[in-house]
Amino acid sequence: MADYSNITLTREGAVARLVLNRPERRNALTQAMMLELEDAFKRVASDGECRVLVLRGAGGHFSAGGDLAVMADMPPEPADGVVDPLVASYRQFGDALLALNRVPQPTVSVVEGSAVGGGFGMVCCSDVVILHESARFGLPEPKAGFIPSQILPFIVRRIGEGPTRDLALTARVIDAAEAHRLGVGRHVCTTTADLNRTLKGVIEDTLKLEPQALAAVKRLVLSTAASDDRSVLDDAAHSLVALLRRPQASEGIEAFMRKTAPSWTKG
Repeated sequence: MADYSNITLTREGAVARLVLNRPERRNALTQAMMLELEDAFKRVASDGECRVLVLRGAGGHFSAGGDLAVMADMPPEPADGVVDPLVASYRQFGDALLALNRVPQPTVSVVEGSAVGGGFGMVCCSDVVILHESARFGLPEPKAGFIPSQILPFIVRRIGEGPTRDLALTARVIDAAEAHRLGVGRHVCTTTADLNRTLKGVIEDTLKLEPQALAAVKRLVLSTAASDDRSVLDDAAHSLVALLRRPQASEGIEAFMRKTAPSWTKG
C-alpha cells in the first residue's frame, strides 16, 4: 500500500497488515516512525477495499515505547517566551493514536514481547487484542524521569482509572495473564501457531460482518466517551434507520432468517 522506512503496510484482499519494523530496537518509536504510523492509519481509513487492519511487531516484540537513545539527544532549550518545538513533536503521537482509534475498520493487535509506553497505548487503541504469553505491558517512563504522555487517555478508557493509576505510579510490568484479567486483550495464546490460528479466526469472524454497519457501531461506541447520552442515542437512531434503508440490510435480514450467507461474507 505504501513505502515506509520504519513500518511496513501491505494489503492482501480485504486484510491490511501493519508491521512495526525496527526489530533491532524492539520497535521503539521515533518521531519519523510516529509520522509514518499516522500516515498509515489515515491511509487505511480511506481505503474502501480494506475491511480489517492487523498490527504486529517484527522480531518478537510489539513495541518497547519511545526510543530512549533518540529522546536523550535533546536539542538546545529555546529562548524565554519561545514555544519549545519538542512539544509539537511529542503531541503528534497523540494524533497518530487518535487516527488509529478512529480507523473505521476493525483493528486487531497481535502482541508478543514488549508492549510498553507508546506500544501499550497503540494496543489500547485496537478493537481486538490477541496476546502471546510472552507479552509484557507497563508504563516505565517515570523510572527514567519522564512520563507516559499521549497514551494515558486510551489506557484509562481500556482498563479504567484505578488499574492505570497503579501501573503509572509503580512502573511495574504486568504479564499476559494480568493484562487479560484487566481487559487489555481477549485471547491469550501459548504458541505462535496458536496465535496465528486465533488471528485467522478473528479475521474470518470480522469478514462475516457488513462493513458499513461495523463502521457505524464503532463510531457510536467511541462517541459514548465524549458525548452526552442523548446525543449518542439521537445519532444511533439516525444511523440505524439509514442502515436499514440500504439494500445490504434487506439482504442481511433475509440471509439471517434463511440461515444463509450474505454477499459480503465472500469478500
